[in-house]
Amino acid sequence: MAEVSGRRPSSTKPSGLRWRILALVGLGTVVNSLDRNTLGVLAPLLKDQLGFSTEQYSFIVAAFQISYGVMQPAAGFLTDLIGLRTGYCLFALVWGSACALHALAGNWQAMAAFRGLLGLGEAAAIPSAVKTSTLWFPPKERSIATGWFNTGSSIGAMIAPPLVVWLSLTWSWQVAFVVTGLLSVGVAALWWLFYRDPQAHPGLSEAERAHIGADAPRAAPPKPPVKAVVGRRQFWGIAVARFLTEPAWQTFSYWIPLYMVSARGMDIKQFALFAWLPFLAADLGCVLSGYLSPCLSRRFRISLANSRIAGIGIGAVCMVGPGLIGLASSPFAAICLFSLGAFAHQMLSSLPYAVVTDHFAPHELSTTTGLCGMAGNLGGALFSLLIGQLAGRIGFEPLFACLTVFDLVALLVVWLMLGERRPAQPLPAGVAAH
Repeated sequence: MAEVSGRRPSSTKPSGLRWRILALVGLGTVVNSLDRNTLGVLAPLLKDQLGFSTEQYSFIVAAFQISYGVMQPAAGFLTDLIGLRTGYCLFALVWGSACALHALAGNWQAMAAFRGLLGLGEAAAIPSAVKTSTLWFPPKERSIATGWFNTGSSIGAMIAPPLVVWLSLTWSWQVAFVVTGLLSVGVAALWWLFYRDPQAHPGLSEAERAHIGADAPRAAPPKPPVKAVVGRRQFWGIAVARFLTEPAWQTFSYWIPLYMVSARGMDIKQFALFAWLPFLAADLGCVLSGYLSPCLSRRFRISLANSRIAGIGIGAVCMVGPGLIGLASSPFAAICLFSLGAFAHQMLSSLPYAVVTDHFAPHELSTTTGLCGMAGNLGGALFSLLIGQLAGRIGFEPLFACLTVFDLVALLVVWLMLGERRPAQPLPAGVAAH
């Protein structure tokens, strides 16, 4: 959308532009996740065609997770520094190009190198999405906004099995990487054309500006204070929780296909028929988490912060699913338990993004989210390497059970470090809680 000068449209009620902006960032998250999950879907096929072992596959997965995690703070810092429009567009171009380059890999070392480059580009996606939801939504709507954009991760993962398997069987696995990579180049173009911050968007009505609390145009924001961010108790509560919970999503994305084919006897076509179910459940968890927080706050008259933690607690308890995989009597039963785990994980993983917006200023958000993301991806990388070392010896199931324990410990950490101990004040008559 080209910059247009002139008066903003006037209206007596918010126009809904913020939801269209959310749809744009959600589209980016979908394609980002699709690019990321292409490898996991093709893992059984690539393991045969490129001749790598389960241990070497864990190195490929860890290459992405480490580069993604290390780059997230830098990507968040750069996005805070140069602005969302430019930053997100540049990073989308990088990750789309890196995904397409996977088609050139002839061995696991080359595949790991391209995964590392993909991680460098994708690192900006979530910090940018969190900052967008903060700039465009008032506090009472932010958990809803983060829940909706976070569904993009699940939708992309849900689309990946049927689309990627179809592309690989119809043409080749190389074509699957090229097509999914080009989609991200398209996202970069759409973002550049249509995104503006609220202060600069010509289509933002005065009513919606007042609703979201957007300030008048101002000078460039101050430099993100990294030392101040890492010195806060709240930061460490979120970072430790991300370190403990992120292995679950990384496991669902990268190891379910290999497990279902190698340990449960499915072929890649059969897997494509059912692999979308956990990620559909994850979508439901994302959306429910956004509405659950304000609902708990109103119903039980607890603070907004504690309502978010209560939602995390419900998700952590539901993470019992992966712990029971070893008891599943059929591949479909295993998929159902993975689905319960994906629902639970996305419920509890969406809410910490909203918690970040509660405790950090707008010019700190991308930096804070990036640093917490680095902690999460470090946890994911270490757990992937652990799977690579132990799955052949003890099986996958005991490792899946660890995910249940990790999320319960994360809940305890969040409650101890972020929970508000003061009882909520009674609401005045006629005033609704948010």
